[in-house]
Amino acid sequence: MAQNILVIDEGTTSTRAMLFDRHGKLHGSQQEALQQYYPAPGLVEHDAQEIWDKTLRCCQKMIEQAGGADKITAIGITNQRETVVAWDKRTGEPLCKAIVWQDRRTAEKCNQLKADGLEPHIQAKTGLLLDPYFSGSKIGWMLENFPEVRAAGDNLAFGTIESYLIYRLTSGQHVTDASNASRTMLMALDGDDWDDELLALFDIPKKALPRIVDCAGKIGHTAPGLFGGAIAICGSAGDQQAATIGQACLQPGQTKATFGTGAFILTNSGDTAPRSENRLLATVLYQHQGKRIYALEGSVFVAGSLMQWLRDDIGLLTFAGESEELARSVEDNGGVYLVPALSGLGAPHWRADATASISGLSFSSKKAHIARAALESMSYQCHDLKTAFSADGVDWQNLRIDGGMVVNDWMVQDLADILNITVERPEFFETTALGAAMLAAVGCGIYPTLEAASVMISELDVHQPDIDPDIRSRRLAGWEKAIDSVLAN
Repeated sequence: MAQNILVIDEGTTSTRAMLFDRHGKLHGSQQEALQQYYPAPGLVEHDAQEIWDKTLRCCQKMIEQAGGADKITAIGITNQRETVVAWDKRTGEPLCKAIVWQDRRTAEKCNQLKADGLEPHIQAKTGLLLDPYFSGSKIGWMLENFPEVRAAGDNLAFGTIESYLIYRLTSGQHVTDASNASRTMLMALDGDDWDDELLALFDIPKKALPRIVDCAGKIGHTAPGLFGGAIAICGSAGDQQAATIGQACLQPGQTKATFGTGAFILTNSGDTAPRSENRLLATVLYQHQGKRIYALEGSVFVAGSLMQWLRDDIGLLTFAGESEELARSVEDNGGVYLVPALSGLGAPHWRADATASISGLSFSSKKAHIARAALESMSYQCHDLKTAFSADGVDWQNLRIDGGMVVNDWMVQDLADILNITVERPEFFETTALGAAMLAAVGCGIYPTLEAASVMISELDVHQPDIDPDIRSRRLAGWEKAIDSVLAN
């Protein structure tokens, strides 16, 4: 009997259902775009009902393609992290727009807590820094500013996206996996439950939060009426943790970078929670049978979304792939640098108030120079993170990459050149979904461990550094000047 795994990959700009077999082969994918709402500068929202409707529709089509619910052994879920949904427990319907991870509306609250001297204590407890990025301040803001959320009383439920989807899929099971829970700033890294001190800090009622569970195991079953039969949900992890698993970074020191809407680099830290002295994050990579494996993380807020902005809002590109053609059409960046702080700067700077800049323009500058500068900014931001990781005692020997942007061969080679290390790209780019499939395969018993499930992973395409060291140094010096100018404002 075929052992198929249905993966829900719910991202920032789209939601997908993908059908894998036990060997990691993809047999089909159904995808729908998601609307993002920008009600004011720095504010980003989603319609959680739209997310549910489109996710359900995608799942139904893939299950029909597979031949019915009885042909699906398990479901794995991976999701955009930190985005928060508030809903009514009786109906499952959202009470307001979801606040997206990119949203910066709680910057003032975070700055106030920093001024009160609380960041070192919060970082020591949660591994996170005080920033609007994380879920806790978003939940507190919802309670304070949305009357319909406060009025829900005992029927109020909060959760990140995977929690909301599981609630709807199971018709009422309110859980979250440990990897997503670790991104809320409401759970201590070594805690089994929500932390009372942190809940009090953001004035959040514990009864409105989900139960924290493993990332692999019997998480729940779908309501029989949704797909013509119940299907076990056996895997769940935030997208960056899932991608780390899907890149087989299963031993301490192994590192991956995902270039999606943002760019996120994680290094496996084993069963000991890391402590950063250089403004990196500690996070739960996954939890299985109650045992946690941790990761050190650097988060870049703007990556693929920069190319989307250049295409859709600025009109510099007609299609995303044009950036590679333009980058190759000029010998260098012409002195142009682009700092993509369109929603602030993430690690290692953590400046929610930073704004983007393009510098070095002259009459000799062409749109190809700007497009190239946009792609180069990916390598520069990763170099900043590599420096921070190294200062924390984690020096990357190589880097495994994935995400939508890595189809760009020019950018992949530029990463190897600027980082001066080997960069490995899998033949199958969708490692986030594959990681969720691996978790589900372990959770339902197809494989005993994630190491055993790594047979699902494809071969790697290897890129070596190939740049004059003097050119690398000059380029990095130009970037340092550009980002210092942004940070000085």
